[in-house]
This record gives sequence, C-alpha cells and structure tokens, in this order.
Amino acid sequence: MKSVGEAMAIRWTLQESLQKAVRSLECGYSGWGCAPVKELDCDWDQLKYSLRIPNPDPIHAVYAAMKKGMKVDDIHELSLIDKWLKSVVSVISDKQIAFATKSTDNEVRSKWKSFRVSPAYKWVDTCATEFEANTPYVYSSYDFECESAPNKRKKVLILSGGPNRIGQAIEFDYCCCHASFALESAGYETIMMNSNPETVSGDYDTIEDVLIVIDLERPDGILVQFGGQTPLKLALPIQQYLEEHKPVSSSGAGRVAGRVRIWGTSPDSIDAAEYRERFNSILKELKIEQPKGVIAKSEADALAIAEDIGYPVVVRPSYVLGGRAMEIVYSDNKLVTYLENAVEVDPERPVLIDTYLSDSVEIDIDALADSHGNAVIGGIMEHIEQAGVHSGDSACILPTQTVSSFCLATIRSWTTKLAKSLNVCGLMNCQYAITAAGEVFLLEANPRASRTVPFVSQEIGHPLAKYAALVLSGVSLNEVGFTEEVIQHIFPGCDVLLGPEMRSTGEGMGIDFVFPMAFAKSQIATGQNLSLSGTVFISFNDLTKRHLEKLAKAFSGLGFRIISTSGTANFLELKDIPVYRVLKMHEGRPHAGDMLANGQIQLMVITSSGDALDQIDGRQLRRMALAYSMPIITTVAGALATAEAMKTLKSSNINMIALQDFFNVEIHEDSSKNLQSASSSL
Repeated sequence: MKSVGEAMAIRWTLQESLQKAVRSLECGYSGWGCAPVKELDCDWDQLKYSLRIPNPDPIHAVYAAMKKGMKVDDIHELSLIDKWLKSVVSVISDKQIAFATKSTDNEVRSKWKSFRVSPAYKWVDTCATEFEANTPYVYSSYDFECESAPNKRKKVLILSGGPNRIGQAIEFDYCCCHASFALESAGYETIMMNSNPETVSGDYDTIEDVLIVIDLERPDGILVQFGGQTPLKLALPIQQYLEEHKPVSSSGAGRVAGRVRIWGTSPDSIDAAEYRERFNSILKELKIEQPKGVIAKSEADALAIAEDIGYPVVVRPSYVLGGRAMEIVYSDNKLVTYLENAVEVDPERPVLIDTYLSDSVEIDIDALADSHGNAVIGGIMEHIEQAGVHSGDSACILPTQTVSSFCLATIRSWTTKLAKSLNVCGLMNCQYAITAAGEVFLLEANPRASRTVPFVSQEIGHPLAKYAALVLSGVSLNEVGFTEEVIQHIFPGCDVLLGPEMRSTGEGMGIDFVFPMAFAKSQIATGQNLSLSGTVFISFNDLTKRHLEKLAKAFSGLGFRIISTSGTANFLELKDIPVYRVLKMHEGRPHAGDMLANGQIQLMVITSSGDALDQIDGRQLRRMALAYSMPIITTVAGALATAEAMKTLKSSNINMIALQDFFNVEIHEDSSKNLQSASSSL
C-alpha cells in the first residue's frame, strides 16, 4: 500500500459518485470533465506519458485527452481506464456549470431554486435492517424521493474534516465526535457532515453540499472549528449566504430572531487570523512580536525580499498560516523552484517570505475562550524538534522542559490577549518560537481545534473539545468548570526529513512520570524499533556540528559504536571521540548504504545540508533507511531525546499505567507524586 488517505462518495449513479469523489480530494477540483486542469497545457507526448504511466492524477489526463480530441479507444489503450468514463461529463456540479456558462455559483444555485430542483437525501442503513438504525448515514442524490425527514428539534450542524489524509487527520474526527457527544447531552440533535470511510460516510464538506443541508435542516447552529482547515475555509461563504438569505432555524430557538448562525468565533475573526496583512495589524497593535516577513507579488519581488532577509527563509501562501505548501528554502534556485511548482505567485496569489529562526525551540499552545470574555490555557507543549518542523510531524512534550518562566509568562500573556482581540469563542491554537537568546516570536494562530487537542486533553484530564462545544452553545467557562490552566510540575533539569509542511499520517503518545520514559513509550507506540546497543551512523551538516560532540558522547556512553563519513568523522576525531570511517555513497564501496543493507547499523542520525550532493547521496541513504525500516532521526533535538530515552530503557523497566490512574489514584507517594510528563510522536 502506498496511499496516504482515501475518499468515498455515494450517489444514485456511478457517474454522480465519481464526480463527488473527485470533489472530495480537496485539490481544487470542482468535479471531473469541466474544469481548467493543468493537463490541458501538456503537449501530446506529455499527455500520452501521463496516461501510460501510473500517477496520482490520471483521471485529469483522460479529460485533457478527450478535450484535445483523442479517441476514447486510444485513451483506453494507453491508460486501461474503462471507456464508460466519457459519460461522467454529463453529470456536473454547480461550480462546473458556472465555469461552463461563464456565470457564478450563486447564479447557478438561484437557477436551480427557480426550477425547484434540489438533491434528495437517501439513507444508508447502518444496521442492515436487523433493527432500527438510530444514526443512519445520509447521502445526497438527484432523485424524486427524499428519505430525510427534518424535525423541529434544536439541532447543530457539525462540519468535519473529510477523508483522512496528510493535514486532516483522525484527531479532527475525535474533536467532532466529542462535540457531538457534549451537545447531544445538552439537548441538541447533532448532524455530522463528513465523508470519512473510516467513521461517518456522507456528503463532503463543499460549499455546494453544505448550503443544501442548511436549507433542508435549518439548524440553530453551525460548527466550523472542529474539522481542521476544511470547514474553516467555508466560514466566510457560509456567513455570506446566511446574511443574504437569513434562514430561520427549524426549532425557532436561534439566538438572533431564531436565525441559523455560525456558532463560536466569527468568520470575520477567522479571516483576520488567516489573512496575513490583517493579522500583522492586530499583532502590531497588541505589541506581539513575529518573525520579519514580507509579502511578494511576483518572482522578482520574492528574490529581492529573500536577499534582503537572508537565507534560509520560510515561504508560504500569504492567506494560509498552516503547514500546507510551506517550505524552507536556502537559495535563489530553490526559491524559484518553489514558486514554479508549489504555488502560483501574482498580485492575486501573493506569497509570504519569513525569516527562518534557526535553532529555535517551537511551542504549541491550545487555549479555550468563551463569549463572556474568559480565556484559559489548555496546555503548553514544547517541540522536541527545532522550529520549522510542522507540528503534525514533530514530537512534543507537555509540560515544557527547557522554557524559562519569563518566556512562558510572555506566551500566556500574548495568547490570552490575542484570543480576546480576535473575539475567539471556542478553541484556539498558537505556535511560538523561542530563540537561543530567549526572544519569543508568534509564528501563527488558528482559531479552531488543533490536532493536539486529543493529546492535551488526555494529559491534563479535561475534555477540551467537549468544553468547547458547550461554550459555543452559550455556556460560560465558569459553568463548564474550567477556569484555570492545569499546571504540571517537572523534575528540575529534567523525505523523512521534517520541515514546515506536514508529512505524517498518524501519531502515538507516551505518558509517564518522567520525560525520558514518556518519550520512549511514544517511540514504541509509533512502531520504532530502538535497539539499545550496536552501531549508530551519524552525519551532521555544518550548521549543526556544534551539537555533534554532545550527541556523540551520549551515544558512546550508551555503548554504541559510531560510524561516520569523512566530514563528521574529522570533527569527532579532533574531539578524541572514537569513530569508524565509512565511504559516502558516491565514493565507492563498501559505503554506508551497504552497511545498512547488511544489518550493520541499528540507528541513523542525519541532518541534511540541502545541497546538490545531499539531494543525491543523502536522499538515497534516507530512502534506504525507510525501505529497511531503520530508525532514522533527522533533528538534533530528536536525537538527544532518543539518547535520553534509550538510557532510561537500559536502566528501568516500562511500567504500564492506566490513563485514568494518572488522575484518580495516588500511584506514587514519594517526591514523584503528580510529576507527570507526556510525549507525542509521529
């Protein structure tokens, strides 16, 4: 298996289902057969290659080939895709119709309404008729008979994250489900809109589908902050629709004249946090520091800005502060490649170029605010890896281990000020960087649930997603019973390359009374096979060599034999640390890859230089490590944490303790009582 997610679509016909499935990919497609896909610009050789060679987007190559006049039989011969695909073009979405007729989505939707045409809803019997299903799945299709029977109860529509994939993980399903449980207990009927084959399979979260459900069900509230970025980006168009049409909730119990409303943080505040220029103004007013960054509206702008700031720089679309399409670039050539392949840069699609804070510690913080002006910190997590690694890929520790009380006070103050300035109601996640000099910078703020919410909730013993759902319904934090941050005390002193774009597809968690054992458990939970003896291959780039002596001594002290290529070996020999030299991949044989294949290496620690040679030698070696299921660490902090974990595993047994016992039972009566630590790893 090579996939990192899946989509599922149900409709009355195969053609309709395929159209919906293509929309569910969330790659900017409104369906299949009527859209400006990049394959339309391919020449015949490129197009035939895309049809012949398996790739992630063959279906769009089929459309481009049809559009260019290739015969269906020839397309079938090249791609082996069934010929019936041609018939799918006849079934298209509102956005596709708008594209084809040079009109707008709203105009198409109005036309449907004037014809009194709307999708019907069909049930999927989850109990296979054995007994009545209390929670049936519902999907839309164009048909005369509608099986949905809306009632007049108080109800809430929860927009979830859709299929599991990179960037939209199961953690958001956790948040949505906990929100549903909490609101059901509070007397609301909950409607989950999701299309995840692993959990709830129904309609996908596109504006077209969501507006149809709003018209049909007319809920009291709509929740957009629990499903990650997918529903969040729908907040503004939903709000515009509600303001224009002013639908009344079916229960008549809505807070403002019985109207359907988005509950929680307003779409305008969400937009303020996501749109960089608005966000900059807010931070300036609040005197919150952020890394130096400038918006580029052309390739020439980008190159000039990067030269002024100084490489390396972080580049990303200016409207999205999250990890998608983000990259750290080290040269003009890499920047140009990014602009050509990752994003389109022009005045309508500007790119943000930020200073990259090298060797900084990154902090993740989840907070909860209510509509009464109260804001409470849920948890402050310290990333094991340096700043610049996406939070979804990093290992983190709660409570923090190395952050000063001054920096923590700054972070707490800035977070609460920002939550109140943005009028946050519900959850908010902020990420900070702390430099070696102790300077604090805000990297981003997301007024929504984060993938860290389940982790924090389990560590502090408070269900933050449930609390947030109740807060959205109008309940105060005082009424919920969550009025102050849960502070844990700690013992004093105590490719596969990672970057700002998330690449992980899951996570593991370890919890214990000391950090090294918690981290060890988290690694075991993710399937890492950490040998406690043997040979470690270490290769450090020039930027990280100042940490090399400490790390090498840590592994040497554990009894590991160290092997390195020439650059790292020279450095270790100057420090009188025993090291065995091995050839680089391009220098001849036997090289490091041969030793890896022969089982002569038990652990690899590699920090990438990012240069041309590393793109060949280093990339090949890292891919080999992945193929041989070899534990490989690509950050200094991760390697040091692993060494500490190994040291603890060699001297202590792993004690398995029920999660509830950390909060309900006094396990330790000595000085370790209530000194707990948690680690998350992906």
